[in-house]
This record gives sequence, structure tokens and C-alpha cells, in this order.
Amino acid sequence: MAKDGEKSEWKDFVWNPRTREFLGRTASSWGLIILFYIVFYLFLAGLFALTMYIMLQTLDDHKPTWQDRLSTPGLVIRPHADDTFEIAYTIENTESWDMYARALDSFLSPYNDSVQAQKNHECTPDQYFLQEDSGDVKNNPKRSCQFNRTILEECSGLRDRYYGYQDGKPCIIIKLNRVIGLLPGKDGQAPSVTCGAKRDDSDKIGEMVYFPPNGTFDLMYYPYYGKKAQVNYSQPLVAVKFLNITVNEDVNIECKIIANNIPTGTERDKFAGRVSFKLRISSNN
Repeated sequence: MAKDGEKSEWKDFVWNPRTREFLGRTASSWGLIILFYIVFYLFLAGLFALTMYIMLQTLDDHKPTWQDRLSTPGLVIRPHADDTFEIAYTIENTESWDMYARALDSFLSPYNDSVQAQKNHECTPDQYFLQEDSGDVKNNPKRSCQFNRTILEECSGLRDRYYGYQDGKPCIIIKLNRVIGLLPGKDGQAPSVTCGAKRDDSDKIGEMVYFPPNGTFDLMYYPYYGKKAQVNYSQPLVAVKFLNITVNEDVNIECKIIANNIPTGTERDKFAGRVSFKLRISSNN
């Protein structure tokens, strides 16, 4: 009998025909609680939508309102075979260095003079190319300055299609990472790149030559206004050519930016403003 009583109580809880209650609530009670939750969740959805709308009104399609990236840009080299930043090849083995030449060809193709003349503007050297907005009127799209491949001279791949790799005098291309609004250098002093051997390799690195001269990033390529605002922006490049580096040995090299308002190596990022790589040129002779 106890079991029959428990079964009856359970059935009455699910549906009680005397009180017309389902799961302990009448139809009006269920209607009110469902209405409450509908209104509650509609309110939450509306509040979320209003918050998103207000936030979106503060955003600029062409420039981030807040930048959480490091203010000190890093340096990147080309070519590089992988994330280890190691360039190693044998002079007599064409296949060992041909991939580097092809990688540089691909990287530099947007810098062909004909492409730059078609897309970009001839700017005045040695001064910032400022293109400010006029109040609420956006000066977009913004123009970009030409960086012609021929500026790299012996490292352009035009005079020497193999970039010196076949002679054991390789070219390395260096670029400064983009930071929106950055004005590197002050008082008219343009930033530049300098490279040197690390640790005990100073007697192995030999002579180097830079293109453009002194490894300079001209001021006219700054500031950078962002990918959407400056769709044709061409980052300035610096090439360094190693003329007589020691063969058959690892040479650890570090290149860093020289500017009077860009620190190199900060507490947050010890690699800020610099890049390190290993160069090994082997020869069977």
C-alpha cells in the first residue's frame, strides 16, 4: 500500500486533476513565471545590445581607439627559412641557397618601381608625411609614399638576381614592424639600422654595406595610419650585405634600430627594436 501511495503522490505532483496543477503550479502561475523570464531575458538582451551599440559608436573603422601592443616596434628579417631565424647554405650547392633568392624575389615584387609608381605617391624626403583629419571629416584613404626596389641597389635583385648568395656575400632585408601613429626619430633624425656580431663572433662578421646608405628609414614613410586608412602602404626596408663573412663557421648577428626616441630592449620585451639571427656560409673550397 505504501508503494501505491507514493505512486499516487507522484502522479498528483505531475498533474493534479482536483486543483488542475501541473508540476505544482496552475496554468496562471506557469503563465506568469514564463512571462517574467521572457521579459527578464529580453531586458538582458536589450541591455547587451545597447551596450554594444554605444561601444561601437566610440570605434573608428580606420584607427583603433586603444592599442595594447608594445610601443617599441620589433625588427624582422627576410629571408628566413623558419622561426629559428637561421640562414645556412653551401656556396657550391645551388639548391641550398636558391630558396632564399626566390623568397626575396617574392617579398620584393610589390616594391617594383612600376608598381610603386602606379599605387603610391612621390613624397618629400626627410620629413614626416602627415595627413591629419579635418575635424569630423576623415582624410581617407590616405596616400602612401613610394619605396622603390632600386633603392636597395646591390640587394635589389635587379643587378644581381641571386642577391650575392652565390658568391658568399648574401643580402639580408630588414623591416621595422608597423605601429600606428609612430613617429620614429625626432629633431629631424631619421631612424637607422645597425648590425653587428654577438658574443665572440666579432672577428668573423667582416665588412658590411647598407642600402640605403647608413641603413636609414626615411621619415617620409611615417606615421603609419593603419591598414584600412593606408591600403597601399609600403614599409621602408633596409638591406645589409655581408662582404667577407667567415665561411664554415656559425656567425651570430644582431641588428637593432637606432633612434633617439625608440628604446631597444625593454622590461616587457627584451627583443624590442632588435632582431637576432645566425648566418652560416659553407664552402667546399
